[in-house]
Amino acid sequence: MYVSNPRIADRFRGFLPVVVDVETAGFNAETDALLEIAAVMVSMDEEGNLYRDRTHACHVAPFPGANLEKASLAFTGIDPHHPFREALEEKEALEHVFAPIREEVKNADCSRAILVGHNPFFDLGFIKAAVERTQVKNPFHAFSTFDTATLGALAYGQTVLARAVQEANFDWDNNQAHSAIYDAEKTADLFCNIVNTWHGLQPF
Repeated sequence: MYVSNPRIADRFRGFLPVVVDVETAGFNAETDALLEIAAVMVSMDEEGNLYRDRTHACHVAPFPGANLEKASLAFTGIDPHHPFREALEEKEALEHVFAPIREEVKNADCSRAILVGHNPFFDLGFIKAAVERTQVKNPFHAFSTFDTATLGALAYGQTVLARAVQEANFDWDNNQAHSAIYDAEKTADLFCNIVNTWHGLQPF
């Protein structure tokens, strides 16, 4: 079935998918610092296929009293106090990333954004904790998400991001992995590829 002038708002029931990855100083969203956030916009072409669009990202300064787990910092390679990070305070960082999301939600005639992530419960949890601390308006649905770990298992039999991305025939560089921008953009490529494959089988 061909749909003229397809809209992303119609494809996802009024929600705008936005791919998010966060890097943190631990696993507890209430106590551990949010250190990086990246949000990748997803757009739709004239044939109804999704593609990765602009990326909005920033480094985040640990909130006052935040816990910094040494093991997590060693894993990500992030030095929270490095002078060249140019990190923004948490409130400013959220406003920086959320503003273009809210604008695109309006432009796409959507009701709100929906977070797309690889095991997105983790990313959404840190976003919601930061929102609670800063009182910045959250553009994302409070609990609904799209999970590329689940989608990757369905499409490629892989739940690990690197393996699913490679099964989808995209490059993966371990040296760039575990940065918010890189992981978010690869997750966006994976999400778009899976949705577009399904679109080709069951067009809307």
